[in-house]
Amino acid sequence: MTEKTSAADKAETAPTRARKPRGEYAKSKETRTAILDAALEVFAQSGYRAGSLREVAERVGMSEAGLLHHFRSKSALLLALLDHRDNLSRERVDFDVPDGVEALRALAELARFNAAQPGIVELYTTLSAEATAPSHPAHDYFVNRYEYVRTSVTGSFERAAAAGRLVDGVDPGRAAVATIALMDGLQVQWLLDPESTDMAEALHEVFRSLIRGYDLVGIENALDVLGGQTTGSSIASDGASPEAIDAAEA
Repeated sequence: MTEKTSAADKAETAPTRARKPRGEYAKSKETRTAILDAALEVFAQSGYRAGSLREVAERVGMSEAGLLHHFRSKSALLLALLDHRDNLSRERVDFDVPDGVEALRALAELARFNAAQPGIVELYTTLSAEATAPSHPAHDYFVNRYEYVRTSVTGSFERAAAAGRLVDGVDPGRAAVATIALMDGLQVQWLLDPESTDMAEALHEVFRSLIRGYDLVGIENALDVLGGQTTGSSIASDGASPEAIDAAEA
């Protein structure tokens, strides 16, 4: 008869692993965050290729060997930094919301958030140019990221079109490509001269030219309450019917 050992029995007989005190985990997390912040500064100022791990380590008061204890290589540090930034962006832009216009508004507001973090904008602008070389460690990251953003923004425009909100003749795919190109170009102009443009407002303005009733959030809420019964023929030139406007203002 074969004996069966329970998970509890195994746990009792298994060698006990030393666990770090909770305070050490918190300290390690703080250290990793400090390293990412320092890497952001170094890579933004010098580019990824010219920026060194030694310089990153010096900015957080540790040795290069100490830094490698947290990030096993320079490319691992870079990818961790990019992932951290993307997580922050996803918290602000949900491309899965049913209302495509809402997602596009959030995308424009992401530009406002980025303007408060010039180091991140500079890093991405520098890296995206460097990473066009297939040998760059972030090459695949940027290829995949652009594909994801194109698909996501196209989907937002498609949902706007399905709701009758997209201006006639606007192709969702081409509008998505143009939107991404606009965002990249605005970032370069803004980095060279922050007073030259307001990135978020520039995006909002373009979206107003592509989407009917882009600014009428209150009207959209009223239409939702009414069950979306407004017909296409009752849509005014600004994207909302007089009845919907009255309902929203009530």
